[in-house]
Amino acid sequence: MTKITVLAGGIGGARFTRGLLHYLAASDPSARVTVIVNTGDDMWLDGLRICPDLDTVMYTLGGGINEEQGWGRPDESRRTSAEIAAYGRGWSWFTLGDLDLATHIVRSDLLRSGSTLSEATAFLCERWQPGARLLPMSDQPVETHARLAADADEHRAGDLIHFEEWWVRYRASVPVSQFVQRGLDTAEAAPGVLEAILEADLVILPPSNPVVSIGTILAIPGIRDALRSTPARVVGVSPIIAGAAVRGMADACLQTIGVATTAAAVGLHYGARSTGGILDGWLVDETDAAALPALAAAGIRSLAVPLWMHDLDTTAEIAATLFRIASPARGIH
Repeated sequence: MTKITVLAGGIGGARFTRGLLHYLAASDPSARVTVIVNTGDDMWLDGLRICPDLDTVMYTLGGGINEEQGWGRPDESRRTSAEIAAYGRGWSWFTLGDLDLATHIVRSDLLRSGSTLSEATAFLCERWQPGARLLPMSDQPVETHARLAADADEHRAGDLIHFEEWWVRYRASVPVSQFVQRGLDTAEAAPGVLEAILEADLVILPPSNPVVSIGTILAIPGIRDALRSTPARVVGVSPIIAGAAVRGMADACLQTIGVATTAAAVGLHYGARSTGGILDGWLVDETDAAALPALAAAGIRSLAVPLWMHDLDTTAEIAATLFRIASPARGIH
């Protein structure tokens, strides 16, 4: 049985994993997929624990995602959020749909009753049957904040604001000087996370944000070391095509940490495992073929192929190419 582990953020990681499962259904039906999901975007809001990336992956794989926006549920209403706003509570720029609220209510109830985030996630997945095992990166709260480099409304330069406020309210338009993961000093990898990496036949970094999604997962103690030592091949898909982020504002995140918005720069930022990094292989889009020599010189095996995830079949083909670039590896053909 082939074991595949994916480290994922939200929309990009979710859509890639859906294509991966589609590919495996035809090529290796007995394969087992584990998805380690970023929880750095998590927060308490209106008394509820919100886990944006976990929910996006769960809804996408379980057939309950709003396909047009890539997050939340389809056919949503927001009557409850409107009522909360009428009390002067909540964030006007971050409203929760009524259907989505049910997930947050059940999760929060489980957490307050003593369940871990891993246990709550497993319970929620019993309904959605995502076809993969979903694991939070950590059961301890780790929340990403952005340190502002300029004043913004009631905030002043130097203030820390939650990443979701910077991302959703300000659309990453306010310059920031750094990202800070609060809670990281007491966080541990969730049960099963390190084993999923160390016992995998293939580990995949999908086209998720390399700074605040994959980067936050890598910051959890033990995860980066596990990627360096696993006998599996570690391969990834560039989230940058032709100098622009596939989705979202990853360019603003990369600029903050001093990494260029190019497929080559992100691959080199992860680094080759042969020189202390985490990658064996890296897919770039065909428009970025000029990056291949620099990646090869750094010890990262790379291919240039179409990377736009237009639909399920094109995404499955990207997954199939990852298997080819990973070969030879344990049980991978």
